[in-house]
Amino acid sequence: MTNAIAVSLIVLLAGVLALDALVLDWNIPVFVGRKLVLLLETLAVWR
Repeated sequence: MTNAIAVSLIVLLAGVLALDALVLDWNIPVFVGRKLVLLLETLAVWR
């Protein structure tokens, strides 16, 4: 991955999170956090 691709992905992610916080109110960080907790619980079962 080149630096240009990495920077563009970071800018895109920051833009989506800002759009969510200011306009859409979809609570994307909460959704991602809940899915991450579910993933961690699944991985703990496999341990």
